[in-house]
Amino acid sequence: MRNAPLAERTPTGVFVGLATLDVIHRITAPPAVNEKITARQQFVAAGGPATNAAVTFAALGGRAVLVTALGVDPVADLVRADLAAHGIRIVDSAEGEHRPVPISAVSVLESTGERSVVSLDAVRSDVPAPDGLGDLIADADVVLVDGHHPRMAMAAAAQATAHGTALVADAGRWKPVMADLIPHVTDMVCSNDFRVPDTDTSESSASALLECGVHTVVTTHGGDPIRWWSAGRSGSVPVPAVTAVDTLGAGDAFHGAYSYYRAGSGDLEQHLDNAARVAALRCSIVGPREWLDRLPEDLIRKQER
Repeated sequence: MRNAPLAERTPTGVFVGLATLDVIHRITAPPAVNEKITARQQFVAAGGPATNAAVTFAALGGRAVLVTALGVDPVADLVRADLAAHGIRIVDSAEGEHRPVPISAVSVLESTGERSVVSLDAVRSDVPAPDGLGDLIADADVVLVDGHHPRMAMAAAAQATAHGTALVADAGRWKPVMADLIPHVTDMVCSNDFRVPDTDTSESSASALLECGVHTVVTTHGGDPIRWWSAGRSGSVPVPAVTAVDTLGAGDAFHGAYSYYRAGSGDLEQHLDNAARVAALRCSIVGPREWLDRLPEDLIRKQER
């Protein structure tokens, strides 16, 4: 079915990386040392960069496959239940193994929407890629890697290159596997804090990535315009002005939306404008999942036009 025109079918994205359980408290002020405080609200949801991107991709109308490592663990069951409710297919490379699932302790400051996160990650995980990864990617329109579970990320990158599939890298921060991933990446979507080693600005990092063969580099800057470089051209895209009440996962939502629009037609600036609207909506609504029901119809349907 991948050969059918994209307007006639549902786009498929494969998301390779971290799955966590996020325990989120909305607070009025951070606690002092040895102080206990009462949260204003509490949420529990699956989290992680690739996971949140997959949830966004599915909410926009795509078919999302999450390739991660969960294994046998009561916490893993909570993650699976949340993702099943949002239509995510999970391919578990640690199936049958007894292993702890990372739990993220998240605080969101009520007055600004800024978040603080304490968690384990999987940047040095040795979990291998699951069987059949090549077949999954052969049927995909886009692949996203977040740099966690490096063996899986590298296997996915090699398969994306072999099948000529767009490979989006979530570059929130430099991770050890990035140096090996970059030769395979078509689209590097970076936070303003991301730095390639031996660079000191987002612009110099972008130049280094382009010199390494990345086709398109995007840098986000919070409420400031998005910068992009591609095919010898560059530019910027403004982001919608919103009152931020919850920024948790906003970057992940941007990456998931970018992947969704990247899988379709249209130009880069249109993709970025759509993704910026999705991320802005995420920031404007309290809670990790409530905003999904508020996605405007025109953003969901833009893929079909």
